[in-house]
Amino acid sequence: MAIKVYKPTTPSRRAMTGYSFEEITKDTPERALIVIRKARAGRNNHGKVTVRHQGGGRKQYIRIIDFKRDKREIPARVAAIEYDPNRTARLALLTYVDGEKRYIIAPVGLKVNDTVVAGPMAEVRPGNSLPISNIPVGTLVHNIELKEGKGGQLVRSAGASAQLLAKEGDFAQIRMPSGEVRLVPQKCYATIGQVGNTDHSNIKLGKAGRKRHMGIKPTVRGTAMSPRDHPHGGGEGRQPVGMSGPKSPWGKPTRGYRTRRNKKTDQYIVRRRNAGNR
Repeated sequence: MAIKVYKPTTPSRRAMTGYSFEEITKDTPERALIVIRKARAGRNNHGKVTVRHQGGGRKQYIRIIDFKRDKREIPARVAAIEYDPNRTARLALLTYVDGEKRYIIAPVGLKVNDTVVAGPMAEVRPGNSLPISNIPVGTLVHNIELKEGKGGQLVRSAGASAQLLAKEGDFAQIRMPSGEVRLVPQKCYATIGQVGNTDHSNIKLGKAGRKRHMGIKPTVRGTAMSPRDHPHGGGEGRQPVGMSGPKSPWGKPTRGYRTRRNKKTDQYIVRRRNAGNR
């Protein structure tokens, strides 16, 4: 994928870059594989804002993606590579030999007319999905299951990949993109290869309006507020945060404050991404 640089016709255009979309082969989504996405603007079922800075944006359809890859040992041809407005990765439209169509996340190197298979006997090739027990150590994988049959939950964003480090007993050690090493059952499925659209992190939005198109509203800095509106507010001129560290608008510690509460899965983490800060 190449990055498109705009001509500096306005101040915002001067720093703006975008996708060239040269890898996209189909402009409209498969009609049978989309559902309407209702915009909730960060509100719950009572209309109360529970997630700030959400609202507006372009209307979008949700693409129904096959994260489970449960159509086993049936070859499928890649019919098209498509854009998905709801995620950073690209999608590959698969057409199975029985006529069924499904979307999967497109890995690096997958092209139109390639054949992909899911199952224990599949080749170790980008786009194929296998049980972790059948994948050689050192292989890059994505779309990794945490529970057998639940579907891929880990490593699904653009340019991401995890590496299979070792196998021992019923579990395998996998190094995540964050550097965390985690135990995953060997019966779980993973897809071979690195997620495509690797240049996504190099895109410069250039103007606030592109963020609004995504449904993300502006965020005001706490230091720019008054003391009654934010713990960081107030003072003559610019002031440091002070106190006992940065806080949220409601006074809770942020930036380094431990928020993990799921102790049940601590046993599956071999090495944390912030191992030096324990």
